[in-house]
Amino acid sequence: MSASQEIIDKRNALYAQKIIKGLESRNMTGYYAENKEEALSKALELIGEGSSVTMGGCMSAHEIGLVDALKKGNYSFIDRDAYEDKRAAMLAAYDADVFLSSANAMTEDGILINIDGNSNRVSAIAQGPKKVVFIVGMNKVCADVDSAMKRARNTAAPINAQRFGLSTPCSKTGSCMNCKSPDTICCQILITRFSRHAGRIHVILVNDNLGF
Repeated sequence: MSASQEIIDKRNALYAQKIIKGLESRNMTGYYAENKEEALSKALELIGEGSSVTMGGCMSAHEIGLVDALKKGNYSFIDRDAYEDKRAAMLAAYDADVFLSSANAMTEDGILINIDGNSNRVSAIAQGPKKVVFIVGMNKVCADVDSAMKRARNTAAPINAQRFGLSTPCSKTGSCMNCKSPDTICCQILITRFSRHAGRIHVILVNDNLGF
């Protein structure tokens, strides 16, 4: 490990404690994982064997190996990609034991920002599944709501629009144009600032750059 990486790791570990305290003040629970392997272990611990699990388009869950582990393990994984009826898969999420997600951005005091096109992801985060587990790379942490919103709209949204091959202005310019394109993925914006239900929302902060 390089000296510069050691410095970054130390900073992230300390910074994460501030974020975790912010989450706790909002009735959410935070954890810090030094690497992808620790993140995977903590996620599986939170999910618990035998649980029904589903997710939105969470690249971070794929990147830490969580999706593969769920498919191979003793879990009832609702894989929407395997469903012919996508709406049925999305509706099944609301009655799942666990919903997996990342955040498009979050603040250092524990507020989560998510933007959605079909809105199945943000609606499941807001209400439905018994437990929501977020996998969030430290690259997504911002100073405040304003900077988190800018990250979500100017970094995450354009990349996801390009990833899905959508014809939006941001997919061509690389930044938000505040469009009303039929393909826009910025239909619903969810700001999660507090959880009414203790023990429902869990956030695993990962010492890595994950997702977009």
